[in-house]
Amino acid sequence: MGGDVRRLELVATATALLMVIAACASGTQEAEPTTLPTLALLIETPVPPSSADSSPCSRSEGSSCEFDYDNFDNPTMIDNSFSPMTPGTQLVFEGTTNEDNELLQHRVIITVTDLTKVIDGIETVVSWDLDFSEGELVEAELAFFAQDNDGNVWRMGEHPEEYEDGEIVDAPTWLAGINGAKAGISMLGDPLEGSLSYSQGWAPEVEFIDRGRVQQVGQETCTIVDCFTNVLIISEFNVEEVGAAQLKYFAPGVGNVRVGWNGNDETQEELELVSVIQLDQGELIDVRTAALELEANAYEISPTVYALTEPATATG
Repeated sequence: MGGDVRRLELVATATALLMVIAACASGTQEAEPTTLPTLALLIETPVPPSSADSSPCSRSEGSSCEFDYDNFDNPTMIDNSFSPMTPGTQLVFEGTTNEDNELLQHRVIITVTDLTKVIDGIETVVSWDLDFSEGELVEAELAFFAQDNDGNVWRMGEHPEEYEDGEIVDAPTWLAGINGAKAGISMLGDPLEGSLSYSQGWAPEVEFIDRGRVQQVGQETCTIVDCFTNVLIISEFNVEEVGAAQLKYFAPGVGNVRVGWNGNDETQEELELVSVIQLDQGELIDVRTAALELEANAYEISPTVYALTEPATATG
């Protein structure tokens, strides 16, 4: 019963914060939207990786992305140009997804908290993400990131909770170092077009075996926020879903600005950045509180994974 109460409180907290976010966004000066051809239409369906390209982490010769525990001198200072993570930064995306041949309104809010958490011996930055479909919260997630000395940003794990009608229906938690799960690359320090694919995390027990590949560099795209140049496009895919890919567009100094799809991707998710917000201290504390509520729930519903870790701590 206590877990149900906390989940309903989480939904209420997320809804309240969404109202705050909307108020903040309304005061943000926005660029005039510019219509450009969708780059997703210009990119070929990714070729399934060969056996030589299917290890948990592989790149071209001389560009290793093997996880080195001794290569993290300041892991919470995430200043990778294509994936900066400053506490209080909030990215808001809007778009659509396809469910049973029906396009549904989709809104995603990604907030870099002022929390850190040790995962597999590495201190990580905690991201708190909310996913809304037709205005209803369908997923809340804590995700954990660390940057190595070479500028690679690693995804160290995640705790997603999926909801239907306010009730939790699934929580495929994975954390590096537990149950055979391994960290993966979230963003390369030196993304090179034509390099081999790389693991974005390895947790087969919860069917997380996603991979990424640099699809294109030096591109352009516009959203309602701005027009961006030198855009990096990453193709994300699962080797068990041949011919389907999600395309993510990253702009220098901002991060992810657009999401597209290619091939036979069933969800056909399309999102674009509609707001970039830097939360004030009070708003950041509210986010921290909500993220810690989600963590409290994670300890309860994930006794064999999340409960094996030490609690997240605030830096502010």
